[in-house]
Amino acid sequence: GLTKSGFFSAEREEEFKWLLREEVHAVLRQLQDILKEASHRFTLPVSGSEGPIKQENFILGSSNTDQVKGVLTLQGDALCQADINLKMPRNNQLLHFAFRDDKQWKLQQIQDARNHVNQAIYLLTNRGANYQFKTGCEVLKLMDAVMLQLTRARNRLTTPATLTLPEIASSGVTKMFTPALPPDILVNFYINLNKLCLTVYQLHALQPSSTKNFRPAGGSILHNPGAMFEFNNQRYEVNHVHKVECVVPWLNDALVFFTVSLQLCQQLKDKISVFSGYWNYKLY
Repeated sequence: GLTKSGFFSAEREEEFKWLLREEVHAVLRQLQDILKEASHRFTLPVSGSEGPIKQENFILGSSNTDQVKGVLTLQGDALCQADINLKMPRNNQLLHFAFRDDKQWKLQQIQDARNHVNQAIYLLTNRGANYQFKTGCEVLKLMDAVMLQLTRARNRLTTPATLTLPEIASSGVTKMFTPALPPDILVNFYINLNKLCLTVYQLHALQPSSTKNFRPAGGSILHNPGAMFEFNNQRYEVNHVHKVECVVPWLNDALVFFTVSLQLCQQLKDKISVFSGYWNYKLY
């Protein structure tokens, strides 16, 4: 490969030019196709791109509890119905809650992930087939920018928000149910990987005379029994925690598309870097 002067041989140089001219664009096209598929998963049109987004029902299940049962209805990034049955451990009383018909809960994680995917598609579309890459460095920068968006999209689905109990108590989701949730019940919905999760917290109010050492809990994805917090001048302790979830197949598809896309980006970076090892002065 190398000539005595340490520069590229003509043959190597041609190979690199071909890589910049042809192969880079082939990979970018492939990436665009995969990410458009991923983006479609998030919007879920019924037929073609017209018409309303279809509603899908998911049955909540858990291996370790029959205290909470329910059905969640997802429409793209919106939870448009949640029908929940809750068996209270104290008295085995059965409670039933559902979203009011005029309410739906936007899943911010899905919205954000979709925005990051669309941002990645935009970066790729901006470097269409007619665009001529001049240096390897330029390709590496583009790959880094695309990978950043894809990593953010993936992280939004794999890392739910950390919330304090007062944040959950004051969240809009508590106001969506009919009948209204009793003050000793909190709920939280979130995405974790390919699952839509529901956590139900059963609380008991601590009496002012309580000798328990009050330590408010910090932020967490999932709080444990014994966690304490204060809300509207009343102190509470978590008695029971029920977590139920359902698998959303298209979230699984999206995560696979992210992984494949990130691998493609990395492979292209590695190819470019092999040349840069030969040809440092020309590349940067």
